[in-house]
Amino acid sequence: MLADVALDLPVRPVLPALVEALRAAGAGVLVAPPGTGKTTTAPLAVADAVPGRVVIAQPRRVAARAAAHRMAALLGERVGDRIGYAVRGERRSGPRTRVEVVTTGLLVRRLHHDPELPGVDAVLLDECHERQLDADLALAFSVEARAALRPDLWLLAMSATPQADRFAALLGGGAPAPVVRAEAALHPVDRVWAPPARPIAPPGAGRVDPALLDHVAATVRRALRERAGDVLVFLPGAGEIAAVAGRLADLRDTVAVLPLHGRLSGAAQDAALAPPSGRGTAHPGTVRRRVVLATAVAESSLTVPGVRVVVDAGLSRVPRTDLARGLGALVTVPVSRAAATQRAGRAGREAPGAVYRCWSEATHARLAPQPEPEIATADLTGFALELAAWGAPDGSGLALPDPPPPAALTVARETLGTLGAVDADGRITSRGRAIASVGAHPRLARALLDGARRVGADRSAEVVAVLADESSGGAGDDLPARWRRLRAGTDPAATARWRAEVRRLRAALPARTTDRRPEPGATTGPPPRRPAGDIGGPPEQPGQKAGGWPERLPDDLAAGLLAGLAYPERLARVRRPGGSAYLMAGGTAAELAAGSGLAGSTWLAVAVADRSPGAPAARVRLAAPVDEATAREAGAALLRDAREVAWSGGEVVAREVVRLGAIELVDRPLAAPEPELVAAAVLDGLRQEGPGLLRWTPEATALRHRLAFCRQALGDDWPDVSDAALLAAAPGWLGPELGRARRRADLARVDVTTALRRLLDWRQAARLDELAPERLPVPSGSRIRVDYADAAAPVLAVKLQETFGWRDVPRIADGRVPVLLHLLSPAGRPVAVTADLASFWRNGYPQVRAELRGRYPRHPWPEDPTTAEPTRRASPRRR
Repeated sequence: MLADVALDLPVRPVLPALVEALRAAGAGVLVAPPGTGKTTTAPLAVADAVPGRVVIAQPRRVAARAAAHRMAALLGERVGDRIGYAVRGERRSGPRTRVEVVTTGLLVRRLHHDPELPGVDAVLLDECHERQLDADLALAFSVEARAALRPDLWLLAMSATPQADRFAALLGGGAPAPVVRAEAALHPVDRVWAPPARPIAPPGAGRVDPALLDHVAATVRRALRERAGDVLVFLPGAGEIAAVAGRLADLRDTVAVLPLHGRLSGAAQDAALAPPSGRGTAHPGTVRRRVVLATAVAESSLTVPGVRVVVDAGLSRVPRTDLARGLGALVTVPVSRAAATQRAGRAGREAPGAVYRCWSEATHARLAPQPEPEIATADLTGFALELAAWGAPDGSGLALPDPPPPAALTVARETLGTLGAVDADGRITSRGRAIASVGAHPRLARALLDGARRVGADRSAEVVAVLADESSGGAGDDLPARWRRLRAGTDPAATARWRAEVRRLRAALPARTTDRRPEPGATTGPPPRRPAGDIGGPPEQPGQKAGGWPERLPDDLAAGLLAGLAYPERLARVRRPGGSAYLMAGGTAAELAAGSGLAGSTWLAVAVADRSPGAPAARVRLAAPVDEATAREAGAALLRDAREVAWSGGEVVAREVVRLGAIELVDRPLAAPEPELVAAAVLDGLRQEGPGLLRWTPEATALRHRLAFCRQALGDDWPDVSDAALLAAAPGWLGPELGRARRRADLARVDVTTALRRLLDWRQAARLDELAPERLPVPSGSRIRVDYADAAAPVLAVKLQETFGWRDVPRIADGRVPVLLHLLSPAGRPVAVTADLASFWRNGYPQVRAELRGRYPRHPWPEDPTTAEPTRRASPRRR
């Protein structure tokens, strides 16, 4: 086949070495810069070397179709003869097809269907450096299929970047696969830094500042003035392409402005990729220039003929997932330096060119060197289902370039579990295989399968097709309105694309699914049993007839039901009647945009929502109004009926609650809650507010201090009476009182002293007064209270005259701990603190005696206090 091609491309000289490497090793890596012809000539060379079919996988449908058309043109044939292609919903190939270009997602489907790939002798994975999820899976599954089933299968990874070592190691298994490199003498490309004159707001979740689009359009006009040739403009999405096209509409007489993105019809894509032709009406005799407004599909694989200038907005749209809130969205981010280099190279494929970058050189230096692989940031639900279907639920042992992040994979498997797609061990179920066979995100496949039995196969396929392409049907956040516009054919191209997806989804439904309903009076059996993860619910719910057959839902409610089946955690109820703030069943706050036609809806089934960093609520992007009955039906798996007994506002509150996730549907008082639930609620209140919720009398406080002293002095056999320990052990020492309390006042009446004694075993209770006496006798005969507030140093505060005759301080805790004496004057003021009484009598007392005997003449101040008579009273006054 390659012999039929006269085109001399930079990759051609290395193709013999590439074929020999594949023949020797069975696997290899081809590294070739953009524009060298690897996508179109390498498959032809491989096809010359093998008898069977060559399958080349592309990450994007646009690139797959374009590559097939380009190879067929090189051979002078029509697509569908020796060169064919297959993308979702479209296939052009025949019995003579030798090279077939498919999307990576379609290759994954074929590997699931039959991993031996009968009739295929070589698989080429193009643009594997882009690291999309399907591309990673196609690589991993192909490597395992080759190792286990098809050692004769040639496997080639092709990349435009020089980072080939990782892919060589993955393909080669034990030894790295050979790497063949092609050098390209690309034409020089001038770099023009063209930042906006004023700062532009950073991109949000899927949104771009209109001022940047104004600047991009102005830069396109500048490039048309300053440079010759066609202009390729990189923008993040179809919305921005339409906006810039509108800003350039006045150029239509002299310039053809053409969009290029994945949602265009095949004819529109072909128009953007065709060689330039036609003439401008304003200047007869001149070739009409083109401005091609493209997304990242034009970064690699595609050649847009005639392009000499690139205008790069510097943005890319990538998937991001908020695992905590269950929100996934396409977000707009700055392009990486590697992608910017790829984009600039588009201007130098055919001749010298120029790139106008809508940012500064300083900003360029701060860009990320490489784009993040999709596996690091995207929703992994579909990825996890593919792994489960392959028999490797956690991906271990597969040749994945990067392992899936554990947290994201766990969330994905939990989601699949709620859909009934995998079992507790992560293995795929029969229902999971039915979901996987739909070829859509598992959530949408679930909605299609379960919704078809409720609203009919046709309406189910139509709504799911809208949800699968969030931009179809025009702007606005009203899902039913988009559905109606597509049905009406307001945008013929969008309607055609939507109807093609509807046909595909309709064909994916089981044959037993029908839109027919029983005739009035017909005898029917019970409704079919629902599989695990189905919408569930009792036999008769609001909107159902007796016998289990549901009433036909209006289209608006049908759209909401399907959105709710796909995203039950996004069912939302308005916080205040007539407001725009909602609470979703998953617990996330949501807000409608100003002027939304959905305003005033009590319930919404939210299909698309995103949350900007720092925003208090998620913004609703696409939703349908529903009623409570439909919300209950769609979110049946989230319905919970609970009897709640809890501490709130200083008392036990008992109620019956019905919830749809975080949304309370019913709240009624519970008259006779179970005593154990009441006790548990009181205990929760005590733990929330602390022991201060009890009334601590002086006696209770003193006992607590004595127990703390015993633990300090005698060891851990004695109870811990810290706040944390008391709260942890509360069911034991407060058990009887907890069962009788219902509010704060009841706890205030608890006899804490008696309750604390329950912490002691009988031996400790018997010895407590001996080891930590409440009072100690002193020489005067008084019994003085011991202060145990400091567990390390109990204090005995006593008047100095009452201690005459003591030679040493008393000791407690079986003689282990001396008390700390606070010796008081006759007026009760401290004059000395000592734990060594003998030393005080010798050294401290003489000074105290000298200072105080004149002040208190009626009290004895003997020279030798150790032999003096202790006394509590003063001497009588002399007359």
